[in-house]
Amino acid sequence: MTTTKEATELLQDLVSFDTTSYKSNLELIEYIKSYLTNCGIGSTLVHDDSGKKANLYATIGRDDVGGIMLSGHTDVVPVSSQRWDTDPFCLTELGGNLYGRGSADMKGFIALALSRVPKILSLELDTPFHLAFSYDEEVGCIGVQRLLDLLENRAIKPRCCIVGEPTSMEVVVGHKGKCSRRVHVHGHACHSGQAPFGVNAVDYAAELIVFIRKLAKEKANNGPFDYEYEVPYTSLHTGTVSGGTALNIVPNYCEFDYEIRHLYEEDPQKLLDKIESYARDYLQVDMRSHYKDTGFDFKDIATYPGLSIDPNSTFVNQVKQLLSNKTHRKVIFGTEGGLFNQRLGIPTLVCGPGSIDQAHKANEYISLEQLQMGGHFLDKLIESQIEG
Repeated sequence: MTTTKEATELLQDLVSFDTTSYKSNLELIEYIKSYLTNCGIGSTLVHDDSGKKANLYATIGRDDVGGIMLSGHTDVVPVSSQRWDTDPFCLTELGGNLYGRGSADMKGFIALALSRVPKILSLELDTPFHLAFSYDEEVGCIGVQRLLDLLENRAIKPRCCIVGEPTSMEVVVGHKGKCSRRVHVHGHACHSGQAPFGVNAVDYAAELIVFIRKLAKEKANNGPFDYEYEVPYTSLHTGTVSGGTALNIVPNYCEFDYEIRHLYEEDPQKLLDKIESYARDYLQVDMRSHYKDTGFDFKDIATYPGLSIDPNSTFVNQVKQLLSNKTHRKVIFGTEGGLFNQRLGIPTLVCGPGSIDQAHKANEYISLEQLQMGGHFLDKLIESQIEG
């Protein structure tokens, strides 16, 4: 019988790899590949263009039928500018909690999945289990796209998927989609004493930011609404702004990033078009009445779809039954689940150990209790396939 100790030992190793999104994850991926090889399981790696990052996909059991996919991302958010009481890349147990970057989000789930590989093999199930571990999820679900390309061309695909993001082992049936863009504003510089003769890039950026804020208020007032969410409507916000060189120079450049977190049912393209149309058809026209080389450029940063699965579907009900919990919810954070569902048509839900309240913060942790609950769930999930 698999114990929490085995999962904890694996988690200790996984946390020791600094897989912050801007760094390589290959050492961790090679560790997982080696672990699976020692269990007699082959792995497929899908690299990025640089060759410094990779997704891993493996099937445990039969390869002629679709099975249950356990999905997780290997990258973590930075620890810079955070004040930790322990070494973030050394798993530390204190008061029933395991502290370390990625312990909750979401190496805890990966450790649990790996620890159950020997059990899956020993039962010789008719239903296979698939492991899908990605890179660059934290910067917009970028890396998993290449894994999807691989699976899309396979005749046999997983029949369902559990994304093990930290949900405190509650079943999540939905989350919003996200679109983020970077806006470059090109003005015309001059001495600030001649400000009316220039084109102030910061001013025009500010006008567009205010327009985005107005759209956000319209969504808050008019919806549409889904009250299963903490924020029950599509939201917009500007996150970063940078521009200008000195106070006595009219700035010729400014850039800012904004995002839309939209309800599953709502098409974000309409909002994107409104923002771009206001910039090009109103603000840019005014800018170019002074200088023709001024204006706006837009660049996509990251986009991923929302997730929605019928809470009364057979798959969701089976998972609820295994958890002895009839409830479900929707969450504010995004996952790769919407991509598995929309691109590959794989029924997907989110359920994993740990709390999102601990993620992305200093002193991130997962409790031993949550790790035990996650392991118990996976054991029951595996055993439920004996006659499957």
